[in-house]
Amino acid sequence: MSPEAASAPGSREVTATPAEGMRPELAGLALGALGVVYGDIGTSPIYAFRQCLSGPSGVAPDPADVLGIASLIFWSLIVVVSVKYLAFVMRADNQGEGGVLALLALILPHSKGGDRSGGTLAAFGLFGAALLYGDGVITPAISVLSAVEGIGIATQALDPLVVPITVVILCVLFRLQRYGTARVSAVFGPAMLVWFVTIGALGAAELWKAEATEVWTAVHPGHAVGFLTRRGVQGFLTLGSVVLVVTGCEALYADMGHFGAKPIRVAWYAFVLPALVLNYFGQAAHVLAAKELSSHPFFDLAPSWFLYPLIGIATVATIIASQALISGAFSLTQQAVQLDFLPRLRVVHTSDVARGQIYMPAVNVALTILCVGLVLGFRSSDALASAYGIAVTGTMTVTSVLFFLAARRRWRWPWIAAAALAALFLAFDLPFLVANLVKLDTGGWFPVAVAAIVFVTMTTWRRGRALVARKQAEWAQSCDDFFAMIEREKPVRVPGTAVYLTSVLDGISPVLLHNFLANRVIHERVVLLSTVAVEKPRVDPEERATVVDLGQGVYRAITLFGFFETPRIDAMLKACAARGLVIDEKTALYFTSRSTPLPTGKSRMPRWRKNLYSFLSRNTPSLTNSFCLPSGRVVEMDSQVEI
Repeated sequence: MSPEAASAPGSREVTATPAEGMRPELAGLALGALGVVYGDIGTSPIYAFRQCLSGPSGVAPDPADVLGIASLIFWSLIVVVSVKYLAFVMRADNQGEGGVLALLALILPHSKGGDRSGGTLAAFGLFGAALLYGDGVITPAISVLSAVEGIGIATQALDPLVVPITVVILCVLFRLQRYGTARVSAVFGPAMLVWFVTIGALGAAELWKAEATEVWTAVHPGHAVGFLTRRGVQGFLTLGSVVLVVTGCEALYADMGHFGAKPIRVAWYAFVLPALVLNYFGQAAHVLAAKELSSHPFFDLAPSWFLYPLIGIATVATIIASQALISGAFSLTQQAVQLDFLPRLRVVHTSDVARGQIYMPAVNVALTILCVGLVLGFRSSDALASAYGIAVTGTMTVTSVLFFLAARRRWRWPWIAAAALAALFLAFDLPFLVANLVKLDTGGWFPVAVAAIVFVTMTTWRRGRALVARKQAEWAQSCDDFFAMIEREKPVRVPGTAVYLTSVLDGISPVLLHNFLANRVIHERVVLLSTVAVEKPRVDPEERATVVDLGQGVYRAITLFGFFETPRIDAMLKACAARGLVIDEKTALYFTSRSTPLPTGKSRMPRWRKNLYSFLSRNTPSLTNSFCLPSGRVVEMDSQVEI
């Protein structure tokens, strides 16, 4: 069965992901998914329901409106999470991996390379990925801040400490990233299980105490439709707060490679969905019984003796939710680097077993500064909620469109079937997005600004790299001409092996040519080693390398790496050895090049983008660090390139 057919929605043959095949303990995987996948969406009850009633577009807590909002929340969970993501989008996997970039890579091979539509599609998908960074910045800030705000209910004397405590927690959280999540991830699942049991029990107790049987009528969509019809524009704008209940649903898709689709679905239906519905309905019952909206209806569900334990449990849960978004930012950045949308960044592998556990110092510093700045600038979860939602809804919309294109191009769905399903998804995504646009002037500009900066950086880097590669291709010499020059000049052959790391896949590397013309010597054995990022998560070891003997002691070796893998010299040489080209990593001499772009060329790229690319290129770590080349055995040559 072809990979396309195996991953197509509706396929009868089920292919297990590596996680499911290697670890059949479904309960254990589902428990792990609770800790990694559902942290964000699981902590939304702390602030989402309150924001629907008290936010900028909030409505008075009369029974009809409370039931209408409860109905909107219920059906958002059902349609957006259960139907859209769990039933359909998670079937669009790229060799078991998900996420916007994985979905984009799934579609792009079926676009005509180099045409305008392919470039537009790539830009569209990249902007969706860029929006995830905006989401990743706000989520830790609003999650932790909303949990710490609970101490203000216990005693107002501690109100001035809410922001400082939040800042300290965030700083400690980001500080611990360098040690990896392997040591603490084992407690993530059980901790979130305690969280979901707690919020479900609190909601159920309130429903029992209030005897609010009418709340259960909110499962009828008529309450949601009636609310939107009755409230008009104000009701429509309330959707900007309702969407807070499904923030984090992109994590379901992005993290499917860690656990497999089935454990994520089991965790949702067995624990997450029942707990969320009980808690949201419990908050609705509390508001109906009190006939007024308090400052924190979530914490009001707890009896006085349980308030401090609940604050502690909520803080732990929000930290776990933040961890998932931070790790997601690291993984997304790694994918973008491998697909050549971002410059190389230092990657630290924090686990010898789980290759997906990485730490990126530059990304961590940027997230720390932005998250702390958000807390100090907005100072409350209510204010942050006004900035939250645009990035989430934008990414959701992009995913719906890309899924439609995958259904048409990848799986050859009939146009009517693909369009009907996409229309259902967009019937929720677009109203959520439009309702959030009014938040632009109250803080919503921040995640959009973050996404715009990331998008411009990615597209500028991609364009600049293409211009430099074009110039280097012009400098490259054909193999026949190079060998003819060797025959003619008969240079001295130096003992040993020289490995030239080059992006030129056809012809002789400019680095080798320049070295030969400058020194008039050549090593006995020369290896032209290239690394190519392919548009799939991982490459099978037997397909990793291709080795060609060009003659006269010169070999070309091309190694392939997926966008979830980090190229390292030991992996490259091991793959070459499997193809018969054995290279001693410790005795070989490595030649690399560093191009210094000059913004004085005649290309059509705007001058400011040329300067941006030059800045990024100057600050990109060298191949020595990125590929873990042996120190002391590397020769780096610099060249200037006009773009």
